Parts: sequence; structure tokens; C-alpha cells
Amino acid sequence: MTSVSRNRPPVNFDQTFDELYPPLVRYCHRLAGDRDVAEDIAQEAMVRLYTHEVEGPQKGLKAWLFRTATHLIRDRYRVKENRRRLLQENPVATTAPETPDRLLERNEERALARSALDALGERDREILLMRYEGFSYKEIAETVDVAATSIGTLLARAEERFARVLQGTGDPA
Repeated sequence: MTSVSRNRPPVNFDQTFDELYPPLVRYCHRLAGDRDVAEDIAQEAMVRLYTHEVEGPQKGLKAWLFRTATHLIRDRYRVKENRRRLLQENPVATTAPETPDRLLERNEERALARSALDALGERDREILLMRYEGFSYKEIAETVDVAATSIGTLLARAEERFARVLQGTGDPA
């Protein structure tokens, strides 16, 4: 039986490594089907053996290492399968690189929006930014210290002022 007890003399880690690492790698290779993965898993199991200061007879250490390696391989497989499933359900859309012209236009649009926001009053700017960051009306109301029932009206007015400033058709006030 392996343990983390101090009642036994400490395990000679170098000797344990020399004796158990090669068969552990072979086992992991057969289980994982990939030599690099097998070496990674075997190394991780050895590191855990060392850092957890597992003690016991060589037979117990071997069982602990192989059981730990088996769990690590299963965990790696689960992560890989979850990643594959998530990518299948939510495919990554490939996009063409942005052209220099489009990049310039986008930067100009951002600068224009930024200047329109800067022209608004502080409260209008805050509630617009908070709303578009996903804050609820209640959260916005608590932050700007107004009644939650007023937020819809305040947002509509702030959006109207923002649009006027953005179009250059009026003063934000």
C-alpha cells in the first residue's frame, strides 16, 4: 500500500525512476498510441509521485504510477473529445484578412464613435457603454444612482443624442 506517511524510510526516487519509467512509457504508449504523449504522461506521473512524496514498497509505487498514468491519459482523451465536440458544435469561421482600405475605414469609424461618445455627458456615456457591455437595467440604475424604471427612457435619450452627434446634426445637449 502506498502512502504519504513518514513512518517508512524515504523512497529513492532516482532508483524508482530508473526502474519504473521505461515500462511506464511503454504502457502509456500502448494506451495512448502516441510516443510523445506517452512520454509526457509518464513524466507527469513521475512528477506527481515525487511532489506528493508517495512512499511504500516498489510494487505499491508501480501500481500507483500506472493508475495515475491511466487517469492522466483518460483525462487527456476527455479534454480532446470535449474540444472536438465543441468545435464541431461551434465551428470557427475562417475570415479573410482585412484589407488595408477596410482597416482604415474601421479605424475611422471607431474614432468617430469615440469622439461622439466623448461629446456626450458623463451619465449618457456611462449608461450607453454599460448597456452595450451587457449590464441589466437594474445594474445600470444602481451604478448611476437612478430608479431602474428610468433606465429605458435614459438609454433611449442617450442613444438619440449619440446618433445626432454621430451624424453631425446637432449638439448632444
